[in-house]
Amino acid sequence: MDRLRKLWQGEQPYEPLEDRTSESADHDHPSTKPATFSYINYTIFFLLGISMLWAWNMFLAAGPYFQMRFRDNAWISENFQAAEISVSTATNLVSVLVLARLQANASYPKRIISSLIINMVVFLLLALFTRVFLDIGAQGYFGFLITAIFSTSLATGLCQNGVFAYVAGFGEARYTQGIMTGQAVAGVLPCIAQIVSVLSVPTAGRPTPHAGHPPESDETTPSPAPPAVHSSSAFSYFLTATIISVITLLAFVYLVARTHRHNQSLQNANTPETDTMDAATERKDVPLLTLLSKLRWLASAVFLTFAITMVFPVFTQRILSVRPPSEQTEILRPAAFIPLAFLFWNIGDLLGRLLTALPSLSLVQRPKVLLILAASRIVFLGLYHLCNIRGRGAVVESDFFYLVIVQTFFGLTNGYLGSSCMIGAGEWVDPEEREAAGGFMGLCLVAGLTVGSLASFLVGG
Repeated sequence: MDRLRKLWQGEQPYEPLEDRTSESADHDHPSTKPATFSYINYTIFFLLGISMLWAWNMFLAAGPYFQMRFRDNAWISENFQAAEISVSTATNLVSVLVLARLQANASYPKRIISSLIINMVVFLLLALFTRVFLDIGAQGYFGFLITAIFSTSLATGLCQNGVFAYVAGFGEARYTQGIMTGQAVAGVLPCIAQIVSVLSVPTAGRPTPHAGHPPESDETTPSPAPPAVHSSSAFSYFLTATIISVITLLAFVYLVARTHRHNQSLQNANTPETDTMDAATERKDVPLLTLLSKLRWLASAVFLTFAITMVFPVFTQRILSVRPPSEQTEILRPAAFIPLAFLFWNIGDLLGRLLTALPSLSLVQRPKVLLILAASRIVFLGLYHLCNIRGRGAVVESDFFYLVIVQTFFGLTNGYLGSSCMIGAGEWVDPEEREAAGGFMGLCLVAGLTVGSLASFLVGG
């Protein structure tokens, strides 16, 4: 193994760049400062990670409610999941690409605050639409939903670009790990909230589709028996998302003020440091091709990781429990089983991101290995086809196989590889390029999500 390790190291085309403090370095750049870890800062970045992907995971986990709203239109009911994924990731990609080109004089705090405000408004409207305009047709609600997804995706682009670029200026890798962990928690909590809300509110007892009767494909014929979801559960679900955005906004505003006061005290003490949060800070405009040349392996790995990951929402929305309807408990019925499957995936994702905190398991110095592992995740596509897609029966008739072996491990590989790529990016560029590198890696991540979402129309069985 040692020989193989040495041989592998010898094939590395580039090596991590050490922090330089020579006269040619930009001593005023935040990333050249000695990193000082703060648990308060870590917690706030953790909250920002939660808020960044809360909307995305909320829309996925709320699939049963949306399916119920689209029950009068079979085509929308069948394709809304892929449509919302495509609109979300395409909007996210365009916004991140534009923002990545606007590096000079960028106000990252303003971008973050704007994203949180947009999410607050959209989540509140989603909650209200569970109480009012209930007679709106499937097409009308679909238009509203796509508009909401477009808005939150724009907000996510602002948040991703702002947070990853902003945290890179602190020069503390643990803050990035906190963001990635928060993103995983953003997947776990909405699923739990959806399951609890569904199980806690009595349903009308709508029959569950039998395993031998897949949904009709006729566009004008309603899909039989969508999952029974009460509007009260959806209201509490969307209201929770609104509260999360408010709490995160208040926490980030506190971080802005706290950091500003700290830097002002340093300036008053004649310390040659600049305000990390200053919206008018001059920044070096780093060409994207320069970043690509330095981060090509990590950028390719994170792109491929999330492109392959995007097959899971479509499969998860369509795979049912292998137990016959007469033997299903409430948790195994589609209204709860679908978010339960999302929960298992996101628990795996969270565990994978936590593993990156263990130095012995770190692959930051092995970018080629990360790329190979990312490509190997394509095997999960075959594993999904062994499960009970559309209730047509499973090759492996086991909910344990689907939930634990497939969902959990697919999520774990996503969390570990994605976080390793994002955390390692700062070690392969010059200190003054770290903010731009953070934004660039976020761009590659979103590009992977977009390509994967478009490919999701071709998979799912």
